[in-house]
Parts: sequence; C-alpha cells; structure tokens
Amino acid sequence: MEEHPAEHITAVASPPARDGSGGPPSPGEPAIWSRNFRYYFVARSAGLLSWAMLPVAVAAGLLIDGYGLDTAGYSMAFLVAPFAGLVLFGGVLADRFTARRMMIVADLANLTAHILLALLFLHGIGHLGQLYALLVVAGTANALFQPGASSTVPLVSRDVQGANGVLRTSEAITGLGGPALAGVLVGFGSTGWVMVISAVAYGTSAVCLYVLRLGAVPAPPPGESLWRNLAVGWREFRARGWLWGVIVIWMFYAVLCWGPQLSVAAGVIVPEHGARSFGLINAALGAGTVIGGLLAIRYKPERPLAAGAVAMLAYPLYPLGIVLGLPVWVLAAAQVVVGAGIGVWGVMWATSVQTQVPGELLNRIHAYEVAGSVGMYPIGSALAGPAVGAFGTDRVLLTGVVVSFLTATATALLAARPIRTLRRVPDRR
Repeated sequence: MEEHPAEHITAVASPPARDGSGGPPSPGEPAIWSRNFRYYFVARSAGLLSWAMLPVAVAAGLLIDGYGLDTAGYSMAFLVAPFAGLVLFGGVLADRFTARRMMIVADLANLTAHILLALLFLHGIGHLGQLYALLVVAGTANALFQPGASSTVPLVSRDVQGANGVLRTSEAITGLGGPALAGVLVGFGSTGWVMVISAVAYGTSAVCLYVLRLGAVPAPPPGESLWRNLAVGWREFRARGWLWGVIVIWMFYAVLCWGPQLSVAAGVIVPEHGARSFGLINAALGAGTVIGGLLAIRYKPERPLAAGAVAMLAYPLYPLGIVLGLPVWVLAAAQVVVGAGIGVWGVMWATSVQTQVPGELLNRIHAYEVAGSVGMYPIGSALAGPAVGAFGTDRVLLTGVVVSFLTATATALLAARPIRTLRRVPDRR
C-alpha cells in the first residue's frame, strides 16, 4: 500500500502507473463498484454523515443547555471560517503529501476533536473557549480533507461520472438523515452521544482510506515551495476558461440567490405554515437531489456542463412559488424538481473537473473551486436580513429568481462558449 507522491503523472484521464500495492480499477473490475470504490464510498459516507450532524448537534445542544442564539451563531462561525480560509492550503498539502494521507490525518484530527466534544457536552461546558477551539479543529480538518475528496474519485473508479452520481446520492441521503438523527438524539439530552457516533464514523473513514490500494499517485514536481505550488495552481485555474467562468458565475449566484434563500424562505414559510412544513419542504429538496444523483449515474451527455446548465433551469421554481403564495405541497413538489436539477448539475460539474484537470493539479484547482463558490455563501446569507428590511421579502426572492435564471442557466452558463462546448472525457476501459 505504498504511495509515491513524487511520481509525476500528467493526466487524470490516464490511469496512474501501477506498483506492487495495486492501482485504479482494472478492466476486469466493475466500472463503479470496484474494491477501492467500495471502501472509499464507506469512508466518504461516514464523513458526510458526521459533518451533517455536527452543526445541528452543537447549535441545539447549546440552546438546550441555556446558551443564547448568539453563542450558537459564534459556534458556527468558528466551524465554517477555518474551512473557508484554509481549504486552499489543504489543496496544496494534498498535492505535496498525497490526498489520502491528508484525508487520513484530517479524519484522525476529527476523531480526536469529536471525542473531546463528547466529553465536553457529557460533563458540561466549563468555558466556551474550549468548544470554539475544538470547532476550529473540526473546520480545519475538513479543509484538509475536502480537496482530496474530489481528486480520489478518478483513482477508485473507471466510471467517474457514475461514481460521482453514487456519491452525490449518498451526500443527499446523509444530508437528510444526519440532521434528523442529531436532532432526535439531542432531544433526548444526548448531544455528547452524537459526538461519539461522529467519532466512530471518522475512525471508520480513516480505516477505509488506509486500506485503499491506489498505486502511484499524481503529485507536483519535488522541491517546489508551498507558495510556488499555490501560485501554479492559481495559474492553471486561470488558464481554463470553462472552470473560472463557472466559478465567477457561481459567486454572483451564491451572493444574490443561494445564500439568502434559506433564511428568507424560512421567514415566510415558518410563520404561515409552521416549522414542520418548512422541514418537509427542505426534505423534498434532499429527495430531489437523490433522484438527480441517480439519473446522472446513467445519463452521460456529450456536453456535460451544457446539460447540467439546462437542469438548473428548475432552480427558480421554488422562490417563485413562495412569492406566488403556493400551497406547501406545491412548494415541496417544486423542491423535488429543483433538487433533481441540482443533483444532475453537481455530478456533471464534479466529473468535468476530475476528468479535465491533470491529476497533479487537481487538489489545488478543486480547492480554488471550493473557495470561490462556497466561500461566497456566508456573504449572501449575512445580507439576507438587511436586504429584506430595505427592499421587502418578495423583491429579494424575485431577485433570486431573476439571478438564478440568468446566471445559473441560459444567459451565462449556456452563453459562455468554453462552458457550453466542453466535451465529456470517455470512461476508462
């Protein structure tokens, strides 16, 4: 199971060189469910479940223990800020030391942090600084893990798009089940046990990653400094018009549509229909994402980003339905369609990045991708309240409708030639 980070492999579309420890799936193995992918699927699903449970468990646990909303908000900031700020360095380190090593280190850090979080909640929080410090560790660990989560997929499955469809489905299911499980356990006064379950999940992930047989792994040339690696990643990111074009579009989308939508929708739906209805509507989004992920396992268009952009035409249905005052069941149905579109787009985008970018650059470029798109979400979320106060709920939602239609579909993604014409890389045979 020896890895060779110094071996320089030029393209992820070509299978890494083999050594005595194994390598990517051979033609005789299943296109998706190879031995390596089965272990990776368990590792990724375990980590996603833990990450989905953590915010709900921490926020609800603090409120039950008598702390205020401000403390819960600060806790989420200490969790998310390190991830957004350090994910770029996670990409560089994953390229230098191999993604699997960094992911195992991240899992072990999360394992330790969650054991200590369990002790903290089971015995009572003496100082909030202890909680904040452990959440910083968890956020940092996820910043180290995330870049490798993308670059490992082409190494464990010949059918990269099918594998991404399976992983997207798992992400949607854990995104639905994780918060629900955490909420039930916290309701029984067991916040500490949520952390125990998460610790076990991270331990499982580390073991599954350890037993992967990846063979030679793409890496940058030896001897380059960390800052040089970061600069090369930025140069290569800028050189791909389809890549930075999508990220620039998504930055506007995150600030003006995606970021504000959750809190603005909650402000309309919860007072009129109750928290249970709001939960049902969001569960419908997760169910739709599962459908989209399953569809994308088989649907392999020649121009994946163009197909994904068409799927995103569904996104305005939900905010438009809120503005029109449609019944809850119609909003839930709209969210199923929206989720399916998001699921298809997510698979097409992830597969394009993983198959079009050379393996020795993939971790760094994925880190820039995450930082550029996800990093703008908190800004949109923070602006939601002031925007509603200044312009009103309907105008904010209608702005999201217009922006999501223009930026997420025809006018931008489909109008940009490098994005529209990008062709699919065939599966390895």
